[in-house]
Amino acid sequence: MNIEQRSGCPINLTMEVLGDRWSLVVIRDMMFGNRRHFRDLLTHSEEKIASNILAARLKRLMALGLIGKQDDPSHSQKAIYSLTEPAVQLVPLFAAIGAWGRRHLPVSEELSIRAQLLEKGGAQMWEDFMNDLRAIHIKDPIGGANGTRPSPVLARLTAAYEDVRKRSVRRLRLQAANRGSRNHHLVGGS
Repeated sequence: MNIEQRSGCPINLTMEVLGDRWSLVVIRDMMFGNRRHFRDLLTHSEEKIASNILAARLKRLMALGLIGKQDDPSHSQKAIYSLTEPAVQLVPLFAAIGAWGRRHLPVSEELSIRAQLLEKGGAQMWEDFMNDLRAIHIKDPIGGANGTRPSPVLARLTAAYEDVRKRSVRRLRLQAANRGSRNHHLVGGS
């Protein structure tokens, strides 16, 4: 890795690699959302990353050896981005960051369920997830990107996210319906 070295401190050096606002978000989206194409990373990010910033971060993460890029055989103008081994080994760091965020910040249930499961699953789940990520990003990046090579841990995390999301939508619809019926009674409805 070619990085600016202010000291030999491992925390400082890690922050030199991962400390900007977007690098961990891009890796998170590749890791937990299996977003492997530029367009998917751009349009499905909760944080709405700008295209020029995404392009710069992908280029930087490739230069640092955290992600790789290869042509997508299904489309001549698309590329598949994949995590490399150093990025896969960030799973425990993501688990720790997620656990800290859940304890100390006003997170949403929907966006924190995966962190909750990773925290509860502990080191065994992290190892299983890293093995899955190796399979879908390193051993078979094309199958991992197109879904023919699944990740059981990612499927479990995604299913939990989808369940919470559905409950949230139902709860919002119920609240809206209740507000509507109260408003109807206030204006003289029966």
